[in-house]
Amino acid sequence: MRVDLHVHTTFSGDATINPKLLVDALYAHPSLKGVAITDHDTLEGFFQVRKLATVYQDLLVIPGVEATTREGHFILLGIEEKPPYMSTLESVVDFAMERAALIVIPHPYRVHGIGDAAEKTRADAVEIMNPWATPRENKLAEELAKARNLPGVAGSDAHNLSQLWAAYTEVDAQPDVDSVLNAVKNGQVKAVSTRHYLNV
Repeated sequence: MRVDLHVHTTFSGDATINPKLLVDALYAHPSLKGVAITDHDTLEGFFQVRKLATVYQDLLVIPGVEATTREGHFILLGIEEKPPYMSTLESVVDFAMERAALIVIPHPYRVHGIGDAAEKTRADAVEIMNPWATPRENKLAEELAKARNLPGVAGSDAHNLSQLWAAYTEVDAQPDVDSVLNAVKNGQVKAVSTRHYLNV
């Protein structure tokens, strides 16, 4: 299935995507039926989107948070609580592992990425395709994933409706959260960039 693993809502503060409009856009999409809500340091957007999506049977909403650490941003998936704001990477990793969350390093070499710390930080996957990173930054992320033998994933990192689905991840999984997260962890994924609304 096709899943956008990095989406923000109005609860991020720097995003304008209304949860209801996000659910409508996801439902209207012909083939992309899953989304991870990764607001900055809050899960309120996820709770709203999940509630709104319950009226549709074929939509998958994955809980997540893009945590702000002292070293940069860090995504936790499959978790319904957030780590303390501005923690260290080490403490966020401990927080995630205690709760069996999937750890994704987003845009490691772009602004707000964790940079060289990504070479040693515990993680389950690397975001190798971020539409708002430069080609070189995405290439470095891809090289990092290969060097660390970690799966490479993609997400739109959308902050407004026009940015939705600019990148997504093809996941060999059933349409449920555990299946998708296990498939990501096992590398049964393919990162895809569209830079525009996917209509096929």
